[in-house]
Amino acid sequence: MASVGRAGMASKSKVLAGPTAAQGEAEPIFAAAGEPAEVVLAGLGSSARGLSASVVKDLQLSFGLNVVRSHRASGLRVLVRQFASPFLILLAATAGVSLSLGDFSNSVVIGVILLVSVGLGFANEYRAEKASQALHDRVRHNAVVLRDGVPTEVDVTQLVPGDVVQLSVGAVVAADMRVIEASGLTVDESILTGESVAVPKSVEPVLGQVALGDLSSALLMGTILVSGSATAVVVATGGRAVFGRIALQLGEAQPQTEFQLGLKRFSLLLLWVAVSLTVLILGVNLILQRPLIESIMFSLAIAVGITPQLLPAVVSTSLATGARQLAKRRVLVKSLVSIEDLGNLDVLITDKTGTLTDGRLSFLKAISVSKNHTDASLLTLGLSAIDAPYDQARGSLVGLSQLDAALWGSDMGVEASKDLVGFEQVATLPFDHERRMVSVLAKTSTAALLVSKGSAEDVLAKCVGDTTAAQALLVEQYAKGLRVVAVAVREVHDREIESLQPLKSADEAGLTLVGFLVFSDPVKAAAATSIKALAELGVEVKIATGDNAVVAETVCDALGLTAGTTLTGVEVAAMTDAELGVAAAEARIFARVSPEQKARIVRLLRAAHRTVGFLGDGVNDALALHGADVGISVDTATDVAKDAANVVLLDKDLAVLADGVREGRRIFANTMKYVLMGTSSNFGNMFSAAAASAVLPFLPMLPGQILLNNLLYDTGQLAIPRDRVDPEQLAKPSHWNIAFIRRFMFMFGPVSSLFDFATFALMLFVLGAGEGEFRAGWFVESLATQTLIVFVIRTRRVPFYKSRPSLGMMIAVFGVVLVGAYLPISPLASPLDFAPLPPVFFGALAIMTLLYLVLVEFAKHVFFKREQTRLDHGKPGRLHTTRAAVGRDPIHRRAARFSSSAGGRGSGRSQVGRKRAVGRGSSSLK
Repeated sequence: MASVGRAGMASKSKVLAGPTAAQGEAEPIFAAAGEPAEVVLAGLGSSARGLSASVVKDLQLSFGLNVVRSHRASGLRVLVRQFASPFLILLAATAGVSLSLGDFSNSVVIGVILLVSVGLGFANEYRAEKASQALHDRVRHNAVVLRDGVPTEVDVTQLVPGDVVQLSVGAVVAADMRVIEASGLTVDESILTGESVAVPKSVEPVLGQVALGDLSSALLMGTILVSGSATAVVVATGGRAVFGRIALQLGEAQPQTEFQLGLKRFSLLLLWVAVSLTVLILGVNLILQRPLIESIMFSLAIAVGITPQLLPAVVSTSLATGARQLAKRRVLVKSLVSIEDLGNLDVLITDKTGTLTDGRLSFLKAISVSKNHTDASLLTLGLSAIDAPYDQARGSLVGLSQLDAALWGSDMGVEASKDLVGFEQVATLPFDHERRMVSVLAKTSTAALLVSKGSAEDVLAKCVGDTTAAQALLVEQYAKGLRVVAVAVREVHDREIESLQPLKSADEAGLTLVGFLVFSDPVKAAAATSIKALAELGVEVKIATGDNAVVAETVCDALGLTAGTTLTGVEVAAMTDAELGVAAAEARIFARVSPEQKARIVRLLRAAHRTVGFLGDGVNDALALHGADVGISVDTATDVAKDAANVVLLDKDLAVLADGVREGRRIFANTMKYVLMGTSSNFGNMFSAAAASAVLPFLPMLPGQILLNNLLYDTGQLAIPRDRVDPEQLAKPSHWNIAFIRRFMFMFGPVSSLFDFATFALMLFVLGAGEGEFRAGWFVESLATQTLIVFVIRTRRVPFYKSRPSLGMMIAVFGVVLVGAYLPISPLASPLDFAPLPPVFFGALAIMTLLYLVLVEFAKHVFFKREQTRLDHGKPGRLHTTRAAVGRDPIHRRAARFSSSAGGRGSGRSQVGRKRAVGRGSSSLK
């Protein structure tokens, strides 16, 4: 066991397991949970003041970073992933068969195709992973630790055994820790135990042999603080923690997204077509008594030819390009395919604070409503109601809530805090999202007081006496768009003090309202422009907030979000799922909603076939973030919110979301260009080859020529990921629809075959071509038609005239056509078994190609008109598919258990979707 460099550590202590702890050794947290807190601190060489900076440095050298896995890009893992494509597996199998049959030239051509596809896929994905790694390095999970007795915010990777950590609601426990102080503490341990109910924690040691879920004095890595606060000492970090050991042993497997599932279904479709054609062609050639080896190779070439071999490379290039564009806007996408998920959004539910507003709260004033208190004494009472020591709050705002930091950091707050010198904190009941308030039992030189501070409506509900005037004053502040926190007190007799330790929620009763603390959070200047940009993309923005309904409505009015109704948490609770599903579709604002209600709203919108994004940053947003199609959080969010999100914004700005939506839709649009073009032209060409092989006395094209044709064709399509996309293709989301692709393939494939047959007739009956000329002529015509068709397929508009392709695409496509036309007269003609073509052929080719493109343009308009008719009659005619139930990664799946109580039905009924009304109850404290 490695030394930790601290004198005074008892040699017999089992509290600290060193960095080389043997596998199977009892986790150190079990030993620590059974010892008194002071013994654990001593055994770790620490104290209630934490560690010193010099000792921390020594411990970091001994134990390393507090990480289980890093976000390091692994070239080997990326390379292995490239071979997961069924297309590439087919290529590799065909190359192996060719080599075993002695067909060296074909195996070389297939090998080149394989290397190009794998190489491009690897280069793009590895580059994207390196960019993702750089962004991950900029996303921080912080913890408040005591170093030499001073609260300091550090990255959780820097934690070492012996660090004393202060934790509050919403924190994700970053290491295995022993509780040394606790107040109203409950923890969600579902990631380790599977139990969805939060369990209470205390300082008392656990006696005897107990299960992991019964360690009531321990906080385990990966668990979440649901309520209360705690001070705890780190016992084990990284792979020595319970969760760390499990994670290292099991690894992590990312589930497939809808985009990946769509690719998989598309791959299976093409493989089915390829196998069918291969069997058919092989059978025909054997019936015609052609050589077995030649027939097998020709059939395999047809199978390879019908598959878009570079589809994985095109997709990875598109996604990598999108990732780089978003990285420039400081957006971290946890996996490349999440970019495409962003493009699917048609509903965005967002919080208000920091997204639509600046998020920089400023304390404005204290308004006393009590004859016994002045504005100054109200402010002092407001300062006293915090779940941190007063001396700590004076010295540092680290660890305080946003509202408390604004209050203590203001000039008025600094002055008023001097009056707290005579206050003594006896007991604290921390803030949680059920009560929406914090209470402190404080003693002064003259009295003992229970001081409660929190959302105005929740505090008022626990007050006695007439509050009518106070309610009117509250509505007046809300109408100005201001955030309001109420402060109330109850005098406590000396004989009651002992019974109020610890404080319980039942003690928050019989309060007398003292007044209101008023804060401002101005509307963000660019928010209106961002909302307009999202609206133009067909994304409907809805607001879910714990704030008051009137405040939210005032902000929305300032941003031009005037349409829709407002639903409060009380109304949501009273509705059945059916009623809420209808009301949620019409609502624009959800005010004073609980975490479970947010998740329920998300679930019902998804059930109505809406693709929902949720943007949030607090622990109260974690359930909804997990339940949404795309969870979006920010760098300054709570740890649990960042863990539950698919996308993390390093700047909290809706404008970058609009960019993300555009990128996702651009990627899908360009991917579909390749898919539609490749499947239709490849199917047509291979169908032509199959038909020709049945009637010609020779093979219409040799296997190597088919593969070379495909290689040149696919190379020309590598410019597609950077092609321009028409505005209407970005206006709304599109999804995989295999039936649509199949209909497209079976309509445009025969059109391609029609011109192939015309070429056959030209070569045989007009030019009297031999085998070499015939194959060269069809090679050039096939390459020209299936490559140039991209200009028609890439847009629903008139090509070139109303939709211009990118310069890179034009160079790539025309370059490939010229290379194909040159090959029959090049020095490579003989090795490729080509014969030179007469000049008249190229004149005829130009005419046929032009006619082909005109016919495809006409067919395109007929096809999409028919698809629109199908859509109008309620049939799935667009690129759409039923949403697949796609899970999250292992960290997210723990939230699934945590959210098992979400979506419950409230009792009673209420008016559905009321229009906005002034003065509805809501919370000001998030």
